[in-house]
Amino acid sequence: MPWRTPPAEKQAGVKPDPYRVWMSEIMLQQTTVATVRDYFIKFTKRWPTVDDLAAAEDADVMAYWAGLGYYARARNLLKCARAVSQLGAFPQTYDELIKLPGIGPYTAAAVSSIAFDEPSPVMDGNVERVMARLFDIHTPLPAAKPELYAKTAELTPRARAGDYAQAVMDLGATICTPKNPACGICPWWTPCLARQNGTAAELPKKTPKKPKPTRHGIAYVVHSDTGALLLETRPEKGLLGGMLGWPTSDWCDEPSAAPPLDVKWTKVNAQTLHTFTHFNLRLDVMVATVEGVPMVSGRHWVEKHAFQPSALPTVMRKVWDIARKA
Repeated sequence: MPWRTPPAEKQAGVKPDPYRVWMSEIMLQQTTVATVRDYFIKFTKRWPTVDDLAAAEDADVMAYWAGLGYYARARNLLKCARAVSQLGAFPQTYDELIKLPGIGPYTAAAVSSIAFDEPSPVMDGNVERVMARLFDIHTPLPAAKPELYAKTAELTPRARAGDYAQAVMDLGATICTPKNPACGICPWWTPCLARQNGTAAELPKKTPKKPKPTRHGIAYVVHSDTGALLLETRPEKGLLGGMLGWPTSDWCDEPSAAPPLDVKWTKVNAQTLHTFTHFNLRLDVMVATVEGVPMVSGRHWVEKHAFQPSALPTVMRKVWDIARKA
């Protein structure tokens, strides 16, 4: 993993870069390592230091983040980078790190532990699973979190806390996996109570999730005869905050039409389907062509040569794919 400093390098005097540790932890929130790897490399190549990121334009950062999801993370990334830049460096303790914008208990623990070897208990989903099995804890998540955290804290050593935290996360990711855990090669084979009791495969238990509701909306893709496309920057607060996208109606049970221009619109015979954390979204796609580039309040035209679908969030790229085919 490009953000890791292996134990051998640490023993040779190479210290983990807190900027890279922090960046990776923010990106890895609710996103897989396979997805994050390329984004991390792209970000750190474009902005190698926290001061570089702090000086970046908001729109540039949001465009680089497009497709990674959970866009509030990108806004908090900038806020935190600017706060750290003003401080002159990353704080080294959990108590100071958690005061920064966008840093919660898990991220503060991970950065203080991995970057500075502070013995902060680090508990992600992998660690939760390892602890539930190691101690054969059957309380379902999320109610089990305090008990699992207490066990995590008990085992966190004062020496090499960062190496230990990463080792347990890796154990959960590669050996103590959700399905078919490789108990036979696990270094904690002997003390694992779930292995002894034959319950490893059913742990951790989880409270059943409620079905996600489905919301509906209408997306409007208008193309000028000059080749320009009409887009908007979404409000800072709310879903896809600060991201570039197509004008849309409200997202609700029965959306009302909200075309950005009074022109002839054609409905595409396909819907965009997208899943957010708390709901599914179905968007009808309307397309239109206009002469010139009429002024539209709150929206702006992007010339054909400057339009980059990769700068759009995933749901808006899906809309574009449908509109382009139409």
